[in-house]
Amino acid sequence: MASVPQASPASTGVHAVGPVPSSAAPTVPPLVRAAVDGASEMSTERIVVLDVGDVLAITDWFVIASAPNVRRVRRIAELMEQHVKAAGGEGPIRTEGLDEAQWVLLDFGEFVAHVFHEPTREYYDLERLWSHVPRHDFA
Repeated sequence: MASVPQASPASTGVHAVGPVPSSAAPTVPPLVRAAVDGASEMSTERIVVLDVGDVLAITDWFVIASAPNVRRVRRIAELMEQHVKAAGGEGPIRTEGLDEAQWVLLDFGEFVAHVFHEPTREYYDLERLWSHVPRHDFA
């Protein structure tokens, strides 16, 4: 397969593909950052933000986080909502999955937060499915 040259993000306005280097400060909208901060409050590992706006018409960003048990999944979802509201955002337009807490989806319009029970995250592997979009990793 032939290699296709990539356009320079600076020269064309095209987003860079792949993870943001850890030395660079990820630039995401304030409400997305608020959701990340909510997830971070629970010492959530592997928080990823995907910029899906150029390829998906229904939202601009995915926030993906996970926890080792369903109680923490629920709590992370609650904290994300609280932090978004505290940052001036509205509550989610729609919430799904809170009962089972294997995959909680919080639709905030501008972005969708996915909070997984870790085995469910591994199974669906959204990061692999959306590996062609710009990615921001948060500790």
